Amino acid sequence: METVAVFGGASPSFPSSHQSRRTCSSLPSAHHNPNLRAHHHHHHHHELSAFPSSLHLFSYLPARPHARTLAKPRIFLPHLVASLEQVDETYIMVKPDGVQRGLVGEIISRFEKKGFKLTGLKLFQCPQDLAEEHYKDLKGKSFFPKLIDYIVSGPVVCMAWEGVGVVAAARKLIGATNPLQAEPGTIRGDLAVQTGRNVVHGSDSPENGKREIALWFKEGELCQWTPVQAPWLRE
Repeated sequence: METVAVFGGASPSFPSSHQSRRTCSSLPSAHHNPNLRAHHHHHHHHELSAFPSSLHLFSYLPARPHARTLAKPRIFLPHLVASLEQVDETYIMVKPDGVQRGLVGEIISRFEKKGFKLTGLKLFQCPQDLAEEHYKDLKGKSFFPKLIDYIVSGPVVCMAWEGVGVVAAARKLIGATNPLQAEPGTIRGDLAVQTGRNVVHGSDSPENGKREIALWFKEGELCQWTPVQAPWLRE
């Protein structure tokens, strides 16, 4: 294999030792000029750095500009972090159809097994004015009168639950509003088939959880206590 050293395009020659020392001393070193290359011609051209040094072999090479796009983005969601640490309250209600079908115990057990703390529980016949206040955000909907008739048609079971992230977790346990779209394993996914008879209600935000608990429970009806299983649920 023929090897030709290219130094600024000059042809190879064999100078005297004195001339060679003078020529080599005047040439830029690989440390200052990394563009020097030795070209090997044998079907393929292999480019090798001229005068490689240990500094180049073992020194840190900065990342290529396009490599930055390969790094995973860092996502910080402060509201998610807060929800993982904040102890919230939520209002859960077994609707008249759930009571009539004997599903109260089944529904309570879902929240107990999850590890949330029950702080309020009662069987209650809802008056119309309370039902209207509870669902006031839906007053402009065409189905509002029918919804109110449904809620006051029989007793409901009112519950107040407490725990870290309880509002979001309860919504997942309950499932989608339309039972046919609710995931298997959720309360509605397992126990209901129609939106108008979807068994259970759950607060949709921590703020509404507090508002609804205050609406459905009177002073003195809530119990503050510490479950013995608490150390086995959280560090």
